[in-house]
Amino acid sequence: MQGMQKGKIGITLVANWVIPLSRSKSSIAATKRSMEFMLGWFLDPLCRGDYPRSMKVLVGNRLPQFTKKQSKLMKGAFDFVGLNYYTTNYVGSLPPSKGTRNSYSTDAQAIRTGVRNGVPIGPQAASPWLYVYPQGFRDLLLYIKDNYHNPTIYITENGIDEANNKSLPLKEALKDDARIDFHHRHLDALLSAIRDGANVKGYFVWSLLDDFEWTSGYTVRFGLHFVDYDHGLKRYPKRSAGWFKKFLKDDLTDQLETSDKDGGIVRFADCDRCLTDYAVCWNNKILRDLKINVTRGSCANISSDTKV
Repeated sequence: MQGMQKGKIGITLVANWVIPLSRSKSSIAATKRSMEFMLGWFLDPLCRGDYPRSMKVLVGNRLPQFTKKQSKLMKGAFDFVGLNYYTTNYVGSLPPSKGTRNSYSTDAQAIRTGVRNGVPIGPQAASPWLYVYPQGFRDLLLYIKDNYHNPTIYITENGIDEANNKSLPLKEALKDDARIDFHHRHLDALLSAIRDGANVKGYFVWSLLDDFEWTSGYTVRFGLHFVDYDHGLKRYPKRSAGWFKKFLKDDLTDQLETSDKDGGIVRFADCDRCLTDYAVCWNNKILRDLKINVTRGSCANISSDTKV
C-alpha cells in the first residue's frame, strides 16, 4: 500500500531533555536511564531491534521479549520521527523500590524535577511541569542525531501555556508576549541544531487554538488564537498569531539571530486550511546547505496559491 500511495509512515514521541541534578556518578547514571526509559523505550527497538539494556536489566521479566523475526521487522521500520518537545528536567537517582508495586514510574530509579537548589531551570508556564528551556530543544535533537542514526524529524508539538484567567478583559488576554519569546527562542535553538546536522524537516506549533488540555481541561491556554468558551467559541488572534504571520511572510533573518542571508531556501506555509497547527516546512536544500533565505511555499495541507 505504501509503495502505491507513496506516503511516509512514522511515529510521534514525547520527550523532555534531561540534565544531571548534581555532578555525582549516581545522578549522571540516572540521567542516562531516564532518557532511555523515556525515549529509548521506543527508538531503541525501531533503530536497534531491542529495548535499552537498562530497561531489560531493571524491568526484568515484566518487559516483553522480541523474537528474532520481530526484531528484524521493527528495525528501521519508519520513515520519520515526530517529536513533541516542551521542557527540560534535572534528574537525580532514586534507590531501588523494595515494594511489590514496581511500575514504570519506579523502574528507572530516577526522579525528574524542574528545580535545583531552589532555582527553576527556566521560567515556569501555567502548567507546573513546563519550564522554558530552549537549549534543551537543541540538545535533544542532537542527542537523537548522534544516537539514532540522524533520522528525519518533524517537530509535531512545541508550545507554552498561560492560565485561563477569566477575570482578564479580552484585550489583555490577547497579550501573550511570553509565547512570542518562547517560539522565537525555540526556533533559534532549532536552527542551531539544524546547522549542526539535525535532520529536521518541519515544525508545528502547539497550538493553533486554545483547546481542552488533558487533565487540565480548559484551565490553561496553549493557542495562538484565543477561544471564547462562553460565547459560541468565537476566536480572536493573540499577539503571537500576528508574530507568526509576520515571521512566515518576512525574511527569517530579521527574526533569528543566528541566520545569514545567502544559500538555501526555506519554504513556509500559513496553514489556515489545517485544523491543527501552523507549520514551518524546510525543504532538502536548507538541510544540506544550512543557510537561510525565505520564500512562500506549500505544505502537505495547502496548495501554493493559498490565501492568507
